[in-house]
Amino acid sequence: MEQSDLCPRVQKGMDLIGKRWIGLIIYQLLAGPQRFCAVQAALPISGRLLSERFKDLEYEGIVTRVVYPEIPVRIEYSLTEKGRALEPVVREIQKWSQEWIPMEQAAVLSE
Repeated sequence: MEQSDLCPRVQKGMDLIGKRWIGLIIYQLLAGPQRFCAVQAALPISGRLLSERFKDLEYEGIVTRVVYPEIPVRIEYSLTEKGRALEPVVREIQKWSQEWIPMEQAAVLSE
Protein backbone atom coordinates (compact mmCIF):
# COMPACT_ATOMS: atom_id res chain seq x y z
CA MET A 1 0.00 0.00 0.00
CA GLU A 2 1.31 3.43 -0.94
CA GLN A 3 2.10 5.97 1.80
CA SER A 4 -0.38 8.85 1.92
CA ASP A 5 0.84 12.45 1.88
CA LEU A 6 -2.23 13.43 3.88
CA CYS A 7 -1.59 15.22 7.14
CA PRO A 8 -2.37 12.77 9.98
CA ARG A 9 -4.25 15.48 11.89
CA VAL A 10 -6.50 16.25 8.91
CA GLN A 11 -7.09 12.56 8.39
CA LYS A 12 -7.99 12.06 12.07
CA GLY A 13 -10.35 15.05 11.96
CA MET A 14 -12.07 13.85 8.79
CA ASP A 15 -12.37 10.31 10.15
CA LEU A 16 -13.96 11.61 13.34
CA ILE A 17 -16.39 14.07 11.76
CA GLY A 18 -17.17 11.64 8.95
CA LYS A 19 -18.16 8.85 11.33
CA ARG A 20 -21.86 8.10 10.90
CA TRP A 21 -24.09 10.38 13.03
CA ILE A 22 -21.22 12.35 14.64
CA GLY A 23 -21.79 15.49 12.55
CA LEU A 24 -25.54 15.46 13.20
CA ILE A 25 -25.04 14.94 16.94
CA ILE A 26 -22.70 17.94 17.03
CA TYR A 27 -25.22 19.93 14.96
CA GLN A 28 -27.96 19.02 17.44
CA LEU A 29 -25.85 20.06 20.44
CA LEU A 30 -25.08 23.46 18.92
CA ALA A 31 -28.51 24.47 20.28
CA GLY A 32 -27.22 23.92 23.83
CA PRO A 33 -27.09 21.17 26.46
CA GLN A 34 -29.53 18.35 25.86
CA ARG A 35 -30.62 15.14 27.46
CA PHE A 36 -29.99 11.81 25.76
CA CYS A 37 -33.68 11.32 24.95
CA ALA A 38 -33.92 14.76 23.26
CA VAL A 39 -31.00 13.99 20.95
CA GLN A 40 -32.35 10.52 20.23
CA ALA A 41 -35.79 11.96 19.42
CA ALA A 42 -34.24 14.44 16.97
CA LEU A 43 -32.25 11.82 15.05
CA PRO A 44 -33.24 8.46 13.54
CA ILE A 45 -30.60 6.59 15.56
CA SER A 46 -30.79 3.69 18.00
CA GLY A 47 -30.09 4.29 21.66
CA ARG A 48 -27.17 1.86 21.58
CA LEU A 49 -25.49 3.63 18.67
CA LEU A 50 -26.14 7.09 20.12
CA SER A 51 -24.58 5.98 23.41
CA GLU A 52 -21.55 4.68 21.51
CA ARG A 53 -21.19 7.96 19.59
CA PHE A 54 -21.49 10.01 22.78
CA LYS A 55 -18.68 7.92 24.30
CA ASP A 56 -16.54 8.57 21.20
CA LEU A 57 -17.21 12.30 21.44
CA GLU A 58 -16.47 12.36 25.18
CA TYR A 59 -13.22 10.48 24.61
CA GLU A 60 -12.20 13.05 22.00
CA GLY A 61 -13.04 15.93 24.35
CA ILE A 62 -15.79 17.29 22.06
CA VAL A 63 -18.75 16.55 24.34
CA THR A 64 -19.08 16.63 28.08
CA ARG A 65 -21.55 14.57 30.09
CA VAL A 66 -22.98 16.08 33.28
CA VAL A 67 -24.86 13.94 35.78
CA TYR A 68 -27.22 15.84 38.09
CA PRO A 69 -27.85 14.09 41.44
CA GLU A 70 -31.62 14.30 41.24
CA ILE A 71 -34.32 11.70 41.44
CA PRO A 72 -34.62 10.49 38.77
CA VAL A 73 -31.04 11.14 37.71
CA ARG A 74 -30.74 13.76 34.97
CA ILE A 75 -27.88 13.53 32.47
CA GLU A 76 -27.11 16.27 29.98
CA TYR A 77 -24.67 16.37 27.10
CA SER A 78 -23.10 19.57 25.84
CA LEU A 79 -20.28 20.67 23.60
CA THR A 80 -16.95 21.53 25.14
CA GLU A 81 -14.88 24.47 23.91
CA LYS A 82 -13.26 22.04 21.47
CA GLY A 83 -16.70 20.96 20.27
CA ARG A 84 -17.97 24.54 19.92
CA ALA A 85 -14.93 25.27 17.75
CA LEU A 86 -16.57 23.00 15.15
CA GLU A 87 -19.57 25.32 14.81
CA PRO A 88 -18.21 27.30 11.82
CA VAL A 89 -17.41 24.03 10.02
CA VAL A 90 -20.88 22.58 10.68
CA ARG A 91 -22.59 25.86 9.69
CA GLU A 92 -20.63 25.96 6.41
CA ILE A 93 -21.68 22.37 5.64
CA GLN A 94 -25.27 23.40 6.42
CA LYS A 95 -24.97 26.43 4.11
CA TRP A 96 -23.36 24.37 1.33
CA SER A 97 -26.06 21.67 1.65
CA GLN A 98 -28.89 24.18 1.42
CA GLU A 99 -27.38 25.66 -1.73
CA TRP A 100 -26.24 22.52 -3.54
CA ILE A 101 -28.38 19.56 -2.46
CA PRO A 102 -31.92 19.59 -3.85
CA MET A 103 -34.64 18.74 -1.33
CA GLU A 104 -35.77 15.72 -3.39
CA GLN A 105 -32.24 14.32 -3.31
CA ALA A 106 -31.93 14.95 0.44
CA ALA A 107 -35.14 12.97 1.04
CA VAL A 108 -33.80 10.03 -0.99
CA LEU A 109 -30.45 10.10 0.84
CA SER A 110 -32.07 9.96 4.27
CA GLU A 111 -34.12 6.84 3.47
